Amino acid sequence: MNQTTQRRIEEVLTAQAASDGDGVRLKRVFGGGDLSRFDPFLMLDEFGSNEASDYIGGFPSHPHRGFETVTYMLEGHMEHRDHMGNVGQLRPGDVQWMKAGAGVIHSEMPKQEQGRMRGFQLWVNLPASEKMTPAQYSELGAAQIPEYAIDGARVKAIAGALSINGTPMPGVLESEHASVPPRATQPGYLDISAVSAQLLDVAVADGQTALIYVYEGEVAVGEQAFTLHADQLARLTRSGALMLAVSAGARLLVITGKPIGEPIVQRGPFVMNTAEEIHQAIRDYSDGKLVTGGQ
Repeated sequence: MNQTTQRRIEEVLTAQAASDGDGVRLKRVFGGGDLSRFDPFLMLDEFGSNEASDYIGGFPSHPHRGFETVTYMLEGHMEHRDHMGNVGQLRPGDVQWMKAGAGVIHSEMPKQEQGRMRGFQLWVNLPASEKMTPAQYSELGAAQIPEYAIDGARVKAIAGALSINGTPMPGVLESEHASVPPRATQPGYLDISAVSAQLLDVAVADGQTALIYVYEGEVAVGEQAFTLHADQLARLTRSGALMLAVSAGARLLVITGKPIGEPIVQRGPFVMNTAEEIHQAIRDYSDGKLVTGGQ
């Protein structure tokens, strides 16, 4: 990779207030519209509130097909249940990978009636060759997520083979003992918290999508030193070095991945390559065949 050329910001989005599930209030960072610009990613939500009324309804049983979800908890306690019999308890620092594949029906419900609930859910697309494969569920406890210290910053490597300032920071998926198999989309997912101001050079492979989401504080990006504030996401060009000037107290996500380059057709909880495949998913769900791949 040519380190003398820095990635430039192509788009800045501000997270918008939204509601999903049974009235859960959240921030939609991105999702909808021309999803090819985020390829292989489809959506990022941030949920967080001290008010139980904002999250108590949770996400009752619902279907998915054609992609996978990554849920990362910062605070609170959620319970996952699915048609495969999996029951997962998501607490602070825990991560859930759920590959819907041909079909999954699951729920995500709060296991608290007061206190703060906070976290993120990222949707990652699947290539056509994997959209109709069996569903998979994996849960990673906070202690399993690699954590690195670099100068005055702490980095949690949820996924990826990224490095910062020349220091490799492989994520849990890249461990030889990983319970979550490597993904064709090569997702990278870092949660960075800065105690003091930092200049970070994040090495990302040329051709990969790179997204920066600031959820606390401020971060200046690239040669232009464009400042992102809390609740803002930047989508960058797909080549060059990723340079970040992170303010003291800032917290941000760095999300990277290999584009799939296939057509994306989404309708609600289904993401396929053609409209007919979406119609088939809807029929399969209506006929009770979704979780058997329409067989």
